[in-house]
Amino acid sequence: MRIRFLGAAQTVTGSCHFLEVGATRVMVDCGMFQGARVLRERNYQPFTVPPESIDYVLLTHAHIDHSGLIPKLVKHGFKGKVVTTAATMDLCSVMLPDSGYIQEMEVERLNRKARRAGRPELEPVYTADQARDCLRFFEPVDYNEIVSLNRELSVRFMDAGHILGSALLEVYALEGEQTTKLVFSGDLGSRGRPFLKDPSLLRRTDYVIMESTYGNRLHPEQGDTTEQLHQVVWEAYRKGGNLIIPAFAVERTQDLIYDMNKLVINKRFPPVKVFIDSPMAAAATEVFRKHSDCFDAEASFLINHGRDPLAMPGLHFAHTVEESVALNNIKSGAVIISASGMCDAGRIKHHLKHNLWRPECTVLFVGYQAPGTKGRQIKDGAKTVRIHGEEIAVRAAIRSIDSYSAHADQRDLLEWLGFFRSQIKRVFLVHGEPESASALAEQIGQRYALPVSVPALGETVQLTPGIPVSAEEISRVQAAVAAKLQEMLKGGLGRGHYSQIMHQLNDLNGLLERINKQAG
Repeated sequence: MRIRFLGAAQTVTGSCHFLEVGATRVMVDCGMFQGARVLRERNYQPFTVPPESIDYVLLTHAHIDHSGLIPKLVKHGFKGKVVTTAATMDLCSVMLPDSGYIQEMEVERLNRKARRAGRPELEPVYTADQARDCLRFFEPVDYNEIVSLNRELSVRFMDAGHILGSALLEVYALEGEQTTKLVFSGDLGSRGRPFLKDPSLLRRTDYVIMESTYGNRLHPEQGDTTEQLHQVVWEAYRKGGNLIIPAFAVERTQDLIYDMNKLVINKRFPPVKVFIDSPMAAAATEVFRKHSDCFDAEASFLINHGRDPLAMPGLHFAHTVEESVALNNIKSGAVIISASGMCDAGRIKHHLKHNLWRPECTVLFVGYQAPGTKGRQIKDGAKTVRIHGEEIAVRAAIRSIDSYSAHADQRDLLEWLGFFRSQIKRVFLVHGEPESASALAEQIGQRYALPVSVPALGETVQLTPGIPVSAEEISRVQAAVAAKLQEMLKGGLGRGHYSQIMHQLNDLNGLLERINKQAG
C-alpha cells in the first residue's frame, strides 16, 4: 500500500492524497490551490495521476481547497464515484458551479489582455456547466456507516465539526490477510461552534494523516463570541450608521445569523434590519435547513421548540443585483453581511465603497484576513484602500471578533490526537505551512513520542502493516512518558491536571499495547 501527497503538502491549500491499495486507486480530496500565483498556477497543470485510472474520490468536505478540482478531474476522464456525506454533496452543488463561474470570469479578464498583447488565450480550469455536470458522480453516505467500496477497501465518515457535512475518514485497507487502518482528519473544527457537533474522537488506528493549519497557534481567549457580537452591534447602532460584516457565504454567514438570532430571542438585539447580500449564502442557508440532522444539541433544541435558528425578525436576503444595489441607499440602521470574507471580490466591495468613508459606520471582521487582501489592509490600519479604481478613506470604526475560526488550534489538535488508545505507527502532517507543521510535529514528539513526518509535495510513502516495535523505540517512549509524569509532579497538580493525566495514561496504554505486540 502506498500513499502519495499530491496537495496540501507544506501548504494549506490544494488538499489531495492518493492511496493505492492493491489494484484500487483512491484520492482523498481533490482540492483547488488558492493564494499566491505560484500555487494557483498548479490548477492549470495536468494531474499527476491519470483521472481515468482513479476508482474513487473520498471527499472530506465542500471547501474549494478540498473539492475544487473535482470538476477538472471529471473533465479529463474520471468516471468513478465521489463518496461523501449528503450535506457535503449539497454544498458542493452550490459552491462548485460558483467556482466554475469565477474561473470563467478570471480567464476572460486574462484573455482580454492576451488578445491585446498577441499572446495565446487560456482555457478556464473548468466552467460552471462542467462543475454542475460533475455532480452526477457524487454518491452520498451517512455519518458513522462503514461503507464497503470493494474487497480491498472500506471507509467510514465521522463528523469533523469543521463545516456542515465535514468528515474525518476511517479507511480500512485489506492486503492479503492483514487490515491496515488509516485516519484522515480532513479539517478539524474547534469545539463548541454554532450548529456543529464537536469533532469525533477515535480510539484506534495505524496511521494518521492530520491537518496542521493552526499547528503553531492558539485561538485568542476572547470570551463568549455572542457577547462580543452583542457589544459590537449595539455600539454600531448607537453611532447611527450601518454595520458592514465581510463574511464567507458558507458557515460563517450562518454562524452570524445563529448568534444574532440568540440575541433576538433574549431581547438583546437592537431594532435594526439584517441583510444577507450573497446569493451563495442564501443557497447555503437552505442547505443548512435541509440538513438539520447534522446540528448539535443546542441548535436541535431550538428547532424542537419551534425556533428556526436561521430565521429572525428583520432578516432579509438580497438575491438580485437590483436588491444589492438598493442597499447602498440605506444610510443607517442596517447590518449588511456580504462576501467575500477577505473583501477582495464580490458584493462586499460595493458596501465598503459606500460605508467605509463614513465615521458613523462600523466594519466588523469575523475571519482571518490573509496578507495582501483588502481586508488585511483595513484591519491593519490603512488610511485609504483602493476599491473599483477609487481611493476610499477609512473613517469607519474597525472591529474584529477572532473567535469564529472553523479550524482547531494547536491545543485542539493535540487533544484530538491524544484520544487514540492504540500506538500509532506514524503521523503525517499536511494542510499547514512549514512553520505550523514543524511546530505541531515537535509538540507531538514531546507529548506522545510518536514518529511524525511532514511530507513534501509529490512524496510517496510505502505503508506496511504489522511493523514490529523495536526495543529502542519502547525505551524511548517509556523515557518520554516518565519524564512527562515527573515534570507534572514537580509542577504540582494545578489547573488542567486532569487532562494532562489522561494524556499520560493514553501514552502508557499505548506503550503497553506495543510491548504486548512485540512480546507476542
